[in-house]
Amino acid sequence: MNWGKILQLSIFGESHGSTIGITIGGLLPGMKIPFVELQRDLALRAPGQRLTSPRKEKDHFEIISGVFEGKTTGAPLTVIFPNLNTQSKDYEIHKKIPRPSHADYPAQIKYKGFQDLRGGGHFSGRLTAPLVFAGTFAKQYLKDRGIGISSTIVEKEDLEKKLPTLIQEGDSIGASISCKITGVPIGIGNPFFDSLESSISHLAFSIPGVKGIEFGLGFDFIGKLGSEVNDEYNFIDGKVMTTTNYNGGILGGLSNGMPIEFRLVFKPTASIFKQQKSVDLEKQKNTTLLIQGRHDPCIALRAQIVVESIAALAILDQIWMGEYYG
Repeated sequence: MNWGKILQLSIFGESHGSTIGITIGGLLPGMKIPFVELQRDLALRAPGQRLTSPRKEKDHFEIISGVFEGKTTGAPLTVIFPNLNTQSKDYEIHKKIPRPSHADYPAQIKYKGFQDLRGGGHFSGRLTAPLVFAGTFAKQYLKDRGIGISSTIVEKEDLEKKLPTLIQEGDSIGASISCKITGVPIGIGNPFFDSLESSISHLAFSIPGVKGIEFGLGFDFIGKLGSEVNDEYNFIDGKVMTTTNYNGGILGGLSNGMPIEFRLVFKPTASIFKQQKSVDLEKQKNTTLLIQGRHDPCIALRAQIVVESIAALAILDQIWMGEYYG
């Protein structure tokens, strides 16, 4: 699977295969590998934390190309992550009995039964580890140029209060993550098909479980008057700025100098430990299913760093597009 115009990403592997990984094309030669930041960000995404999946993966990685003496060569960089902690037997049944709200059944049809469903296969959130690797690279490059990225789980305190009971009941819950990008120069992006919103959204929906995105006021624009929500201009400390940021820092697909603000909605984790209705594809009849395995009760808890990573990748690709195409 590929993404990007100048900065190009290709992820590979399955959750319970030998390895997963990513190939990153378009990196400048001489970029220093941010090992400390990589370990920090990967640890934030890793399972095994409080209120998350008990699957423990250290997310150790091996860079196998594109780096020499600690710096990028300009050739494609490929990194792999071994899968060390798998329980594949939990998934054998799902080729004939698909899990509700998982990709099992559409994948069965698309790949004609040859897909690897163990741990979600190529659809698994496990593949966000390589995305975080690439995103950390991008974040560090942007940080050195005054661009900062942060995120928060919306109503996190209330969410964490509910989770112990939900875990005990074998259920899951949806949540939302908001992201802010500061320091982006004015005019980054393009109109129409390669708009800044389009680039961010394209990558955002590569995060398993994301079902919605909004920028600025987003869906709350419904019913509002232009006189209420137009972002008016002012000179502030000699700079043209808006007094409000209802549009989330993007106008006409271009950054306008204000913080870029967007919010993602994550559906509840589809794997829950409650009996559910499904179908037996072999026997061609209705049946019930009780899912086994190790699963997160809330996808968003480990996804903050993934959201920051995709934001960094989208911004960097757009900046380099502007430098390349003018």
